[in-house]
Amino acid sequence: MNITLLQTELYWHDPVANRAMLEEHIFTLSEPTDLIVLPEMFTTGFTMDARAVAEPMNLTTFRWLKQMAAQTGAVVTGSYVVQEKGNYFNRLIWMQPDGQFDTYDKRHLFRMAGEDKVYTAGTRRIVKEWKGWRICPLICYDLRFPVWNRNHPTDSTDFDYDLLLYVANWPAVRRNPWNILLQARAIENLSYVVGVNRVGTDHAGHLYSGDSAVIDFKGDVLFRQSDTEIIHHQTLSLDELRAFREKFPANLDADGFSLE
Repeated sequence: MNITLLQTELYWHDPVANRAMLEEHIFTLSEPTDLIVLPEMFTTGFTMDARAVAEPMNLTTFRWLKQMAAQTGAVVTGSYVVQEKGNYFNRLIWMQPDGQFDTYDKRHLFRMAGEDKVYTAGTRRIVKEWKGWRICPLICYDLRFPVWNRNHPTDSTDFDYDLLLYVANWPAVRRNPWNILLQARAIENLSYVVGVNRVGTDHAGHLYSGDSAVIDFKGDVLFRQSDTEIIHHQTLSLDELRAFREKFPANLDADGFSLE
């Protein structure tokens, strides 16, 4: 699996400028890729003014994602603000090159910023199959909640997912938990973990340090970059993941539980 991480600054409440900037990055990619990952709320920055920026499904940003996926031959994913049936969602779109798509609405809303007062929480987790991989995309604050993140293997070789993916607007003041939890999620779930965060300063003065990262199934950091805009390509090995799971099947000793 060839994966591309786009760690960028974001223009505040300017979807046109953000789409143009990201499109330029995407169309100048120098290496083939299977999956392109954008930050959380990539059209606006992390905003609580949903009324000002929300889009209905199947309009401008949705169609832009569809175009980017078709023209690159890769899945393109990230979240933006969507209005549907009178509710606002921090919604991740998983867009495939053939136009097939799925959505994930952020489950854990960041109450310290009032996100839970503005947006409606998601109720389902998705796992997508792509190029022989099973991928679970989540959003930012979801990272803090291991039960929602949990891989549920039935035996040493059958897991829910092989790659756990986070898109984020995670501020620099809490960068330590971001870095630690990405590694913890990889270790406890015997999975690759990728986190894509933004950089720069938003309209409210919050600084974002990036720290986008690729973590392997042992918790080793394959890549991490802070503070600067970057486009990073990483190749992940499904064979190496499966070999480690067979050699170290810690999942067989995990405690069972149900999610309510």
